[in-house]
Amino acid sequence: MSRKTDTIPADYFEDKYRADIDPWQFRTSDYERGKYQATIDALGKPRFAKALEVGCSIGILTARLAERCDAITAIDASATAIATARQAGIEHATFQVGTLPQDFPAGGFDLIMLSEVLYYFDATDLARFAALCASALRPGGEIILCHWLGETDYPLTGQAAHQLFAEAISVRLPVRALLHQEVYRLERFSET
Repeated sequence: MSRKTDTIPADYFEDKYRADIDPWQFRTSDYERGKYQATIDALGKPRFAKALEVGCSIGILTARLAERCDAITAIDASATAIATARQAGIEHATFQVGTLPQDFPAGGFDLIMLSEVLYYFDATDLARFAALCASALRPGGEIILCHWLGETDYPLTGQAAHQLFAEAISVRLPVRALLHQEVYRLERFSET
């Protein structure tokens, strides 16, 4: 399998969701259900004022996060996925169509959730994106990363994406808590 070298374009995701509104079986997969629970369990605080979820898809994890957040901004490159997420009626959630890093939402966040998204970036865009996350995180906030470790043709592996992101934010968020590393890698980054 040949690895792509450039950041995956938005039309890749739009095509996926137009062909199948749940292309990765977020609604039905035992893997996803278990990973979502582990991700929620990884949160270092019981409540967050304002969260950002990148690559929110059809809003399955968004709904779980919203239970722990006063407000959540959820962004995805696919307009089709966002339309479906909006239909779920998730309280405290604002959904946006956008391609990152260029469409990074304005404002500060107490929690930034990056689940299954970083390996779609090439190294240059990942560095830009990491800098935006570090700047947007409010004091005392945290960033959660979760990525599948299997082989793909994406620009980065899950392991490489985690390492590059960690290096880029290490001055701002020096504390790493590795919470799971088998089929997927789950980490929490914070100041203390």
